[in-house]
Amino acid sequence: MAARSSCRFLYSSSSPIATTPPLLSPSAATTTTSRRRLLLSSTCGTIAAAAMEGAPAASGGKVGATVVDSHLHVWASPQQAADKYPYFPGQEPPIRGDVDLLLECMDEAGVDGALIVQPINHMFDHSLVTSVLKQYPSKFIGCCLANPADDGSGIKQLEHLIVEENYRAVRFNPNLWPSGQKMTNEVGRSLFAKAGELGAPVGIMVMKGISSYIQEIEELCTDYPKTTVIFDHMAFCKPPTNIEEEKAFTSFLKLSRFPQIYVKYSALFRISREAYPYEDTSQLLSRVISSYGANRIMWGSDFPFVVPECGYKGAKEAISHVAGKIPVSSSDLEWILGKTVTQLFQGAWVSA
Repeated sequence: MAARSSCRFLYSSSSPIATTPPLLSPSAATTTTSRRRLLLSSTCGTIAAAAMEGAPAASGGKVGATVVDSHLHVWASPQQAADKYPYFPGQEPPIRGDVDLLLECMDEAGVDGALIVQPINHMFDHSLVTSVLKQYPSKFIGCCLANPADDGSGIKQLEHLIVEENYRAVRFNPNLWPSGQKMTNEVGRSLFAKAGELGAPVGIMVMKGISSYIQEIEELCTDYPKTTVIFDHMAFCKPPTNIEEEKAFTSFLKLSRFPQIYVKYSALFRISREAYPYEDTSQLLSRVISSYGANRIMWGSDFPFVVPECGYKGAKEAISHVAGKIPVSSSDLEWILGKTVTQLFQGAWVSA
Protein backbone atom coordinates (compact mmCIF):
# COMPACT_ATOMS: atom_id res chain seq x y z
CA MET A 1 0.00 0.00 0.00
CA ALA A 2 2.87 2.36 0.73
CA ALA A 3 4.22 1.92 -2.78
CA ARG A 4 0.84 2.69 -4.35
CA SER A 5 0.47 5.77 -2.23
CA SER A 6 3.89 7.06 -3.25
CA CYS A 7 3.06 6.58 -6.92
CA ARG A 8 0.01 8.76 -6.65
CA PHE A 9 0.95 11.80 -4.60
CA LEU A 10 4.59 12.50 -3.85
CA TYR A 11 5.49 16.05 -2.95
CA SER A 12 8.90 17.22 -1.87
CA SER A 13 8.95 17.99 1.82
CA SER A 14 11.25 20.92 1.29
CA SER A 15 10.09 22.67 -1.85
CA PRO A 16 7.04 23.12 -4.07
CA ILE A 17 6.80 21.94 -7.66
CA ALA A 18 8.14 25.01 -9.39
CA THR A 19 7.46 24.01 -12.97
CA THR A 20 4.08 22.33 -12.64
CA PRO A 21 2.00 23.48 -9.66
CA PRO A 22 -0.71 21.05 -8.49
CA LEU A 23 -4.03 21.49 -10.24
CA LEU A 24 -6.21 19.72 -7.74
CA SER A 25 -7.78 21.37 -4.74
CA PRO A 26 -8.85 19.10 -1.83
CA SER A 27 -12.42 19.12 -3.14
CA ALA A 28 -11.27 18.40 -6.65
CA ALA A 29 -9.14 15.56 -5.38
CA THR A 30 -12.24 14.02 -3.78
CA THR A 31 -14.08 14.33 -7.06
CA THR A 32 -11.10 12.81 -8.85
CA THR A 33 -11.17 9.76 -6.61
CA SER A 34 -14.86 9.24 -7.29
CA ARG A 35 -14.37 9.64 -11.01
CA ARG A 36 -11.56 7.13 -11.08
CA ARG A 37 -13.65 4.59 -9.17
CA LEU A 38 -16.34 4.95 -11.78
CA LEU A 39 -13.90 4.68 -14.67
CA LEU A 40 -14.55 1.09 -15.66
CA SER A 41 -18.28 1.35 -15.06
CA SER A 42 -18.72 4.46 -17.20
CA THR A 43 -19.62 4.63 -20.86
CA CYS A 44 -15.96 4.11 -21.70
CA GLY A 45 -15.86 0.86 -19.75
CA THR A 46 -15.44 -1.36 -22.76
CA ILE A 47 -12.55 0.67 -24.11
CA ALA A 48 -10.95 1.04 -20.68
CA ALA A 49 -11.13 -2.69 -20.19
CA ALA A 50 -9.41 -3.20 -23.52
CA ALA A 51 -6.60 -0.90 -22.44
CA MET A 52 -6.25 -2.63 -19.12
CA GLU A 53 -5.62 -5.92 -20.88
CA GLY A 54 -2.02 -4.80 -20.80
CA ALA A 55 -1.99 -4.95 -16.99
CA PRO A 56 -0.66 -7.98 -15.15
CA ALA A 57 -3.27 -10.61 -14.31
CA ALA A 58 -4.01 -11.41 -10.69
CA SER A 59 -1.99 -14.58 -10.96
CA GLY A 60 1.04 -12.59 -12.09
CA GLY A 61 0.62 -13.63 -15.72
CA LYS A 62 0.64 -11.20 -18.63
CA VAL A 63 -2.25 -10.86 -21.03
CA GLY A 64 -3.15 -8.51 -23.86
CA ALA A 65 -1.18 -5.83 -25.65
CA THR A 66 2.10 -4.32 -24.52
CA VAL A 67 1.66 -0.92 -22.86
CA VAL A 68 4.58 1.47 -23.25
CA ASP A 69 5.08 4.96 -21.83
CA SER A 70 6.62 7.11 -24.56
CA HIS A 71 7.63 10.01 -22.34
CA LEU A 72 9.02 10.10 -18.84
CA HIS A 73 12.10 11.19 -16.94
CA VAL A 74 14.31 9.83 -14.18
CA TRP A 75 16.93 11.66 -12.18
CA ALA A 76 19.23 10.90 -9.30
CA SER A 77 18.07 10.68 -5.73
CA PRO A 78 19.72 13.26 -3.44
CA GLN A 79 22.11 10.56 -2.23
CA GLN A 80 22.99 9.50 -5.78
CA ALA A 81 23.51 13.14 -6.71
CA ALA A 82 25.90 13.60 -3.80
CA ASP A 83 27.81 10.40 -4.54
CA LYS A 84 28.01 10.10 -8.32
CA TYR A 85 25.38 11.84 -10.45
CA PRO A 86 25.29 15.57 -9.59
CA TYR A 87 22.43 17.79 -10.66
CA PHE A 88 23.13 20.60 -13.07
CA PRO A 89 23.57 23.84 -11.07
CA GLY A 90 20.21 25.52 -10.52
CA GLN A 91 18.27 22.47 -11.73
CA GLU A 92 17.88 20.56 -8.48
CA PRO A 93 14.57 18.65 -8.73
CA PRO A 94 11.73 19.60 -6.37
CA ILE A 95 10.27 16.08 -6.26
CA ARG A 96 11.48 12.51 -6.20
CA GLY A 97 12.18 11.01 -9.63
CA ASP A 98 14.45 8.02 -9.10
CA VAL A 99 14.12 4.74 -10.98
CA ASP A 100 12.95 2.81 -7.92
CA LEU A 101 9.84 4.98 -7.66
CA LEU A 102 9.30 4.71 -11.40
CA LEU A 103 9.40 0.92 -11.32
CA GLU A 104 6.86 0.85 -8.48
CA CYS A 105 4.53 3.13 -10.42
CA MET A 106 4.87 1.19 -13.67
CA ASP A 107 4.22 -2.10 -11.91
CA GLU A 108 1.08 -0.75 -10.24
CA ALA A 109 -0.23 0.66 -13.53
CA GLY A 110 0.62 -2.39 -15.64
CA VAL A 111 3.03 -0.52 -17.92
CA ASP A 112 5.61 -2.76 -19.58
CA GLY A 113 8.30 -0.39 -20.79
CA ALA A 114 9.19 3.23 -21.40
CA LEU A 115 11.24 5.76 -23.32
CA ILE A 116 13.30 7.76 -20.82
CA VAL A 117 13.88 11.35 -21.91
CA GLN A 118 17.07 12.92 -20.55
CA PRO A 119 15.95 15.45 -17.89
CA ILE A 120 17.12 19.04 -17.73
CA ASN A 121 18.12 18.32 -14.12
CA HIS A 122 21.28 16.62 -15.43
CA MET A 123 21.50 18.72 -18.63
CA PHE A 124 24.01 17.11 -21.04
CA ASP A 125 25.48 14.71 -18.47
CA HIS A 126 23.72 11.49 -19.47
CA SER A 127 25.51 9.22 -17.00
CA LEU A 128 22.54 8.68 -14.65
CA VAL A 129 20.09 7.77 -17.42
CA THR A 130 22.75 5.63 -19.11
CA SER A 131 23.18 3.65 -15.89
CA VAL A 132 19.43 2.98 -15.79
CA LEU A 133 19.39 1.86 -19.43
CA LYS A 134 22.22 -0.58 -18.73
CA GLN A 135 20.53 -1.93 -15.63
CA TYR A 136 17.15 -2.48 -17.33
CA PRO A 137 17.92 -3.01 -21.05
CA SER A 138 14.66 -4.81 -21.86
CA LYS A 139 12.48 -2.27 -20.04
CA PHE A 140 13.87 1.11 -21.07
CA ILE A 141 15.37 2.88 -24.06
CA GLY A 142 16.67 6.42 -23.96
CA CYS A 143 16.09 9.77 -25.62
CA CYS A 144 19.20 11.93 -25.22
CA LEU A 145 19.23 15.73 -25.06
CA ALA A 146 20.73 17.53 -28.06
CA ASN A 147 23.55 19.89 -27.20
CA PRO A 148 23.44 22.76 -29.74
CA ALA A 149 26.79 24.24 -28.68
CA ASP A 150 28.43 26.36 -31.35
CA ASP A 151 31.57 24.20 -31.37
CA GLY A 152 29.59 21.21 -32.69
CA SER A 153 30.59 18.97 -29.76
CA GLY A 154 26.96 17.94 -29.38
CA ILE A 155 27.06 16.13 -32.73
CA LYS A 156 29.81 13.79 -31.51
CA GLN A 157 27.97 13.25 -28.23
CA LEU A 158 24.76 12.41 -30.11
CA GLU A 159 26.55 9.84 -32.24
CA HIS A 160 28.21 8.27 -29.21
CA LEU A 161 24.97 7.96 -27.24
CA ILE A 162 23.05 6.47 -30.17
CA VAL A 163 25.76 4.12 -31.40
CA GLU A 164 27.43 3.09 -28.15
CA GLU A 165 24.66 3.39 -25.56
CA ASN A 166 20.98 2.36 -25.60
CA TYR A 167 19.63 5.71 -26.80
CA ARG A 168 17.17 5.53 -29.66
CA ALA A 169 16.01 9.16 -29.96
CA VAL A 170 17.15 12.73 -29.32
CA ARG A 171 15.30 15.69 -27.86
CA PHE A 172 15.47 19.17 -29.36
CA ASN A 173 14.75 21.89 -26.80
CA PRO A 174 14.86 25.17 -28.76
CA ASN A 175 15.30 27.08 -25.49
CA LEU A 176 18.81 25.61 -25.24
CA TRP A 177 19.96 27.08 -28.55
CA PRO A 178 22.27 30.11 -28.19
CA SER A 179 20.40 33.38 -27.83
CA GLY A 180 18.96 34.57 -31.11
CA GLN A 181 19.70 31.27 -32.89
CA LYS A 182 17.18 28.88 -34.40
CA MET A 183 17.00 25.10 -34.66
CA THR A 184 17.72 25.61 -38.37
CA ASN A 185 21.17 27.07 -37.78
CA GLU A 186 24.22 25.13 -38.97
CA VAL A 187 24.57 23.08 -35.79
CA GLY A 188 20.84 22.39 -35.58
CA ARG A 189 20.70 21.17 -39.15
CA SER A 190 23.74 18.95 -38.58
CA LEU A 191 22.17 17.46 -35.45
CA PHE A 192 18.88 16.88 -37.25
CA ALA A 193 20.57 15.29 -40.25
CA LYS A 194 22.79 13.08 -38.06
CA ALA A 195 19.74 11.85 -36.15
CA GLY A 196 18.16 10.82 -39.44
CA GLU A 197 21.32 9.02 -40.53
CA LEU A 198 21.36 7.09 -37.26
CA GLY A 199 17.64 6.28 -37.40
CA ALA A 200 16.96 8.25 -34.22
CA PRO A 201 13.67 10.22 -34.09
CA VAL A 202 13.90 13.85 -32.99
CA GLY A 203 11.51 14.75 -30.19
CA ILE A 204 10.72 18.47 -30.21
CA MET A 205 9.60 20.32 -27.09
CA VAL A 206 7.88 23.54 -28.16
CA MET A 207 7.04 24.74 -24.67
CA LYS A 208 6.49 28.30 -25.89
CA GLY A 209 3.89 27.14 -28.41
CA ILE A 210 3.95 25.67 -31.89
CA SER A 211 3.42 29.00 -33.66
CA SER A 212 6.94 30.20 -32.87
CA TYR A 213 8.55 27.19 -34.55
CA ILE A 214 6.34 26.23 -37.51
CA GLN A 215 8.71 27.59 -40.14
CA GLU A 216 11.76 25.92 -38.59
CA ILE A 217 10.01 22.57 -38.34
CA GLU A 218 8.69 22.75 -41.90
CA GLU A 219 12.16 23.59 -43.18
CA LEU A 220 13.84 20.73 -41.31
CA CYS A 221 11.21 18.17 -42.32
CA THR A 222 11.35 19.28 -45.95
CA ASP A 223 15.14 19.23 -46.18
CA TYR A 224 15.60 16.00 -44.19
CA PRO A 225 12.62 13.75 -44.95
CA LYS A 226 14.41 10.69 -43.54
CA THR A 227 14.51 12.18 -40.04
CA THR A 228 11.51 11.19 -37.94
CA VAL A 229 9.99 13.88 -35.70
CA ILE A 230 7.92 13.43 -32.54
CA PHE A 231 6.06 16.32 -30.94
CA ASP A 232 6.15 16.19 -27.15
CA HIS A 233 2.91 16.83 -25.28
CA MET A 234 0.71 17.47 -28.33
CA ALA A 235 3.01 20.39 -29.21
CA PHE A 236 1.69 22.06 -26.02
CA CYS A 237 -1.64 22.80 -27.73
CA LYS A 238 -4.53 23.24 -25.30
CA PRO A 239 -8.19 23.13 -26.35
CA PRO A 240 -8.54 26.37 -28.36
CA THR A 241 -10.54 29.17 -26.78
CA ASN A 242 -9.96 31.93 -29.32
CA ILE A 243 -9.05 32.51 -32.96
CA GLU A 244 -5.29 32.64 -32.37
CA GLU A 245 -5.28 29.36 -30.45
CA GLU A 246 -7.40 27.71 -33.11
CA LYS A 247 -5.02 28.96 -35.77
CA ALA A 248 -2.04 27.53 -33.90
CA PHE A 249 -3.71 24.16 -33.41
CA THR A 250 -4.76 24.03 -37.06
CA SER A 251 -1.17 24.72 -38.12
CA PHE A 252 -0.07 21.82 -35.94
CA LEU A 253 -2.64 19.53 -37.55
CA LYS A 254 -1.49 20.57 -41.02
CA LEU A 255 2.01 19.33 -40.21
CA SER A 256 0.55 15.83 -40.52
CA ARG A 257 1.24 16.17 -44.25
CA PHE A 258 4.82 15.24 -43.35
CA PRO A 259 4.63 11.45 -42.99
CA GLN A 260 7.65 11.37 -40.69
CA ILE A 261 5.91 13.35 -37.92
CA TYR A 262 4.44 11.60 -34.88
CA VAL A 263 2.63 12.99 -31.83
CA LYS A 264 2.85 12.27 -28.12
CA TYR A 265 -0.54 12.49 -26.42
CA SER A 266 1.32 13.00 -23.18
CA ALA A 267 1.36 15.04 -19.98
CA LEU A 268 -2.39 15.66 -20.15
CA PHE A 269 -2.18 17.89 -17.08
CA ARG A 270 -0.09 20.31 -19.16
CA ILE A 271 -2.48 20.53 -22.12
CA SER A 272 -5.84 20.40 -20.34
CA ARG A 273 -7.77 23.37 -18.98
CA GLU A 274 -9.60 21.11 -16.54
CA ALA A 275 -8.79 18.95 -13.53
CA TYR A 276 -8.37 15.19 -13.77
CA PRO A 277 -9.41 13.21 -15.81
CA TYR A 278 -8.77 16.01 -18.35
CA GLU A 279 -11.89 15.35 -20.43
CA ASP A 280 -11.49 18.52 -22.48
CA THR A 281 -8.48 16.98 -24.22
CA SER A 282 -10.89 14.63 -25.99
CA GLN A 283 -11.47 17.29 -28.66
CA LEU A 284 -7.73 17.54 -29.20
CA LEU A 285 -7.34 13.77 -29.42
CA SER A 286 -10.23 13.42 -31.86
CA ARG A 287 -8.82 15.99 -34.26
CA VAL A 288 -5.27 14.67 -34.02
CA ILE A 289 -6.47 11.13 -34.78
CA SER A 290 -8.36 12.48 -37.80
CA SER A 291 -5.24 14.26 -39.08
CA TYR A 292 -2.39 11.96 -38.10
CA GLY A 293 -4.07 8.60 -37.51
CA ALA A 294 -3.82 6.60 -34.29
CA ASN A 295 -0.75 4.80 -35.65
CA ARG A 296 1.20 8.07 -35.34
CA ILE A 297 0.06 8.87 -31.80
CA MET A 298 1.57 7.56 -28.55
CA TRP A 299 0.74 7.95 -24.88
CA GLY A 300 3.23 9.38 -22.41
CA SER A 301 2.90 10.09 -18.70
CA ASP A 302 5.59 12.75 -18.08
CA PHE A 303 6.65 10.98 -14.89
CA PRO A 304 7.56 12.12 -12.28
CA PHE A 305 5.81 15.46 -12.77
CA VAL A 306 2.51 13.62 -13.19
CA VAL A 307 2.75 11.91 -9.80
CA PRO A 308 1.51 14.85 -7.66
CA GLU A 309 -1.03 15.79 -10.33
CA CYS A 310 -3.11 12.63 -10.65
CA GLY A 311 -0.73 9.76 -9.91
CA TYR A 312 1.04 7.59 -12.46
CA LYS A 313 -1.70 4.98 -12.66
CA GLY A 314 -4.26 7.76 -12.93
CA ALA A 315 -2.40 9.15 -15.94
CA LYS A 316 -2.75 5.86 -17.75
CA GLU A 317 -6.41 5.45 -16.78
CA ALA A 318 -7.19 8.97 -18.02
CA ILE A 319 -6.28 7.96 -21.57
CA SER A 320 -8.99 5.30 -21.66
CA HIS A 321 -11.48 7.62 -20.00
CA VAL A 322 -10.89 10.44 -22.48
CA ALA A 323 -10.86 8.02 -25.41
CA GLY A 324 -14.29 6.79 -24.35
CA LYS A 325 -15.73 10.28 -24.74
CA ILE A 326 -15.04 10.44 -28.49
CA PRO A 327 -15.20 7.39 -28.74
CA VAL A 328 -11.94 5.80 -29.89
CA SER A 329 -11.99 2.21 -31.13
CA SER A 330 -10.21 -0.43 -29.07
CA SER A 331 -7.84 -0.93 -32.00
CA ASP A 332 -6.89 2.76 -32.12
CA LEU A 333 -6.48 2.82 -28.35
CA GLU A 334 -4.10 -0.11 -28.61
CA TRP A 335 -1.98 1.90 -31.03
CA ILE A 336 -1.92 4.90 -28.69
CA LEU A 337 -1.09 2.91 -25.55
CA GLY A 338 1.83 1.01 -26.99
CA LYS A 339 1.66 -0.23 -30.54
CA THR A 340 2.78 3.03 -32.16
CA VAL A 341 5.88 3.45 -30.02
CA THR A 342 6.86 -0.22 -30.22
CA GLN A 343 6.65 -0.16 -34.01
CA LEU A 344 8.57 3.12 -34.20
CA PHE A 345 11.35 1.72 -31.99
CA GLN A 346 11.46 -1.81 -33.32
CA GLY A 347 13.40 -4.30 -31.28
CA ALA A 348 12.86 -2.48 -27.99
CA TRP A 349 10.85 -4.07 -25.16
CA VAL A 350 11.25 -7.46 -26.84
CA SER A 351 10.85 -9.33 -23.57
CA ALA A 352 8.12 -7.10 -22.10
